[in-house]
Amino acid sequence: MTETAEITLHKRIGLGWAIADSVAVAKRYLIAYIRVPELIVFTTVQPIMFVLLFRYVFGGAIQIPGVSYVDYLMPGIFVQTVVFGSAGTGIGLAEDSAKGLIERFRSLPMARSAVLVGRTLADLIRNVFVVALMLLVGFLVGFRIHGGVAAFALAMVMVLLFGYAISWMTANIGLRTSTAEATQAAIFPMLFPLTFASSAFVPVDSMPAWLQVFARNQPVTVMVNAARNLSLGTATSGEVIKALLWTVAIVAVFAPLAVRAYRRKTV
Repeated sequence: MTETAEITLHKRIGLGWAIADSVAVAKRYLIAYIRVPELIVFTTVQPIMFVLLFRYVFGGAIQIPGVSYVDYLMPGIFVQTVVFGSAGTGIGLAEDSAKGLIERFRSLPMARSAVLVGRTLADLIRNVFVVALMLLVGFLVGFRIHGGVAAFALAMVMVLLFGYAISWMTANIGLRTSTAEATQAAIFPMLFPLTFASSAFVPVDSMPAWLQVFARNQPVTVMVNAARNLSLGTATSGEVIKALLWTVAIVAVFAPLAVRAYRRKTV
């Protein structure tokens, strides 16, 4: 076997081990969710409250020309759900670090990348469950799909991938703060403006002019608009591509930063 072939074989074996380790870590986190069902309950209570609040309290005062407000609202709720759910990645990593779990992982013969990939993968799977539940809630309060099942499925995949991207952002914060409380205090002031200064709940045109510049171009609005228009059957390829580019850009920026922070944490 040539030297080049040996290097290629080692890389393939190493990649296979990294994938297997990542899956094992993801399973570990998923088992933890099952053993502590309160985590899932509290994750779902908040978005359900937002659905009921905006649907039955504020919805009557918010008029969207040509669109039922519940059909306007639910895609925003889906994005809000995965964005807020991504906070669990950073908080969980901060807790693991404080408890010494990351150090124990480091002592095992496993790929270093497995901890971050496994954690974000587990939270992606959790988001699948939560979004499915929110979809059921949406149907119960009158939400309907107008753009076809395939377009709506694409919208849901894009929303879940966006949540996965934001998980890398919060992972970076969780690995750079000392406690879970500090991580939570750092994450939510970042996520709240992104979520509420967006088109998730009200049209951007209803906001002050100075705020519209930010709200119209930030990633949450771009993703909400793409998911909403796919649901309504009015999406353009440009909207979908722009939303996907935002997702890729967030991962491209924050995944390397999270990996660097993890390496510093385990030196």
